[in-house]
Amino acid sequence: MMRSLILGTSVMALSLGLGASAQEARFDLSQQIGPNPFLPDPSPSLIPDVKVAEVVGWKDGETPAVPNGLKVTAYAKDLASPRTVHTLSNGDVLVVQSRGPVGEPISRPKDFIRDWIMSIAHGGGGGEQKESNIITLLRDTNRDGMVDERHDLLKKLDSPFGLAWIDNTLYVATTSAILAYPYELGRNEITAQPKTLTPLPGGPINHHWTKDLALSPDGRTLYVSVGSNSNIVENGFEAEKGRAAIWQVDRQTGAARVFASGLRNPNGLAFNPETGALWTVVNERDELGPNLVPDYMTSVEDGAFYGWPWSYYGNHVDARVHPPRPDMVEKAIQPDYALSSHVAALGLTFSMNSALPAAYANGAFIGEHGSWNRDSFNGYKVIFVPFQNGKPSGKAQDVVTGFIQGNQAKGRPVGVGIDGTGALLVTDDAGNTVWRVASSDGRVTPQPIGTDQVSSNQQLSSPAKTGRLPDGASGIGAEITASTTTPARPPTSADERLTGQEPLSGQPDKLVPAQMQIAPATGP
Repeated sequence: MMRSLILGTSVMALSLGLGASAQEARFDLSQQIGPNPFLPDPSPSLIPDVKVAEVVGWKDGETPAVPNGLKVTAYAKDLASPRTVHTLSNGDVLVVQSRGPVGEPISRPKDFIRDWIMSIAHGGGGGEQKESNIITLLRDTNRDGMVDERHDLLKKLDSPFGLAWIDNTLYVATTSAILAYPYELGRNEITAQPKTLTPLPGGPINHHWTKDLALSPDGRTLYVSVGSNSNIVENGFEAEKGRAAIWQVDRQTGAARVFASGLRNPNGLAFNPETGALWTVVNERDELGPNLVPDYMTSVEDGAFYGWPWSYYGNHVDARVHPPRPDMVEKAIQPDYALSSHVAALGLTFSMNSALPAAYANGAFIGEHGSWNRDSFNGYKVIFVPFQNGKPSGKAQDVVTGFIQGNQAKGRPVGVGIDGTGALLVTDDAGNTVWRVASSDGRVTPQPIGTDQVSSNQQLSSPAKTGRLPDGASGIGAEITASTTTPARPPTSADERLTGQEPLSGQPDKLVPAQMQIAPATGP
């Protein structure tokens, strides 16, 4: 049945004359990896090329492939769509199992095709699915690289994705809010009800639902990724307010603002431990052809605008977006490093302080979920980008491969992280497995290092005591007068602020739509 569906999809695309296979056959994808990618002319079509891998799963004993010097093993199996991993400071690993919310309204005929394709590409299959939307604790008590205990901490969550932990509090980014749960290290369950730190843009339209989290090195601030509600504003600008952005959220009060915007679908968020800079990986727009637009990795600047929807990769105008905004195109910042088109980059983690071989001592691992709208597959692997002096310094290297074989997918990588022994963990949402990639000589770190690497010499100062928010934070979501805040930039029009193309500053006004309403702060 599955093969016939895939064949039907291919025949449909072929019969409509929409394929661009000749263009793809001539195209060298390596031209699109690095700081200055080659960008061909757009080749939009009514329906893009479609090639969907049939998800077949891993047989007993099968694993992905890794280069010499590394070994890969299954860390946890029989999961239900594992998306992200997060290591606590005691070495315990939390894995987020998650499926997207149901019931998103169909706004155009093409959405029927997209939804059907994605159900195949994510390995949904037929029949009843195992319960997901769970956060599970994996504990390796003797640090031998094997899980000794497994406990479900939280269930029945609203499509969770990102995590952070500090001060005996576990922060969970669901698709509609950041929740704060009391949680002490070593506990095997969470029974307390959460507090809502801040709501996030959710439904009824919730096109890009994954919300990742990163904790600032000083421990004061959470950063959360919020994807767009469309490919290129098909649902109108009103639906995009507060979206296609990375938010900055004060951990003590819940006060929130847009930190950076114009990022179509940012997912993996991580701070570079060498420089303290925030980085993200971003899924760029579709339907401009098989070789546009490259997904990318970039550092994220406060108040920066990265182009979406009016332009891509700096000032390359997307003529499909109306009305045009040359003023916004002029502001657009070019990303740091292209990953090539449609790889669906979702996971990001830095390798410093790991126990991996010297070749991976300083750089970033990226989980590429894999393409579906090209005539040939791209992505479906984990890559490593070496860094030097805080910036990418060479070509991307394949590290974990073998997820795609012919027209079949054994699995699809999503999140990446470093476990309590210094090995790389990779979530595989189609193979329902977390893979562990370690140095083949068995080396481990002297002690666990958590994902949240907060500087030990930083002292938190409560805004309730100082009478102000941390520098750059705004009063949105907090019961604070405008006079107590300092805008990150000179005031702009409400229209530009609320479409997420300028940082939000000051109090929200009546133009904010219902899905963007921020409740009064409920933090401690």
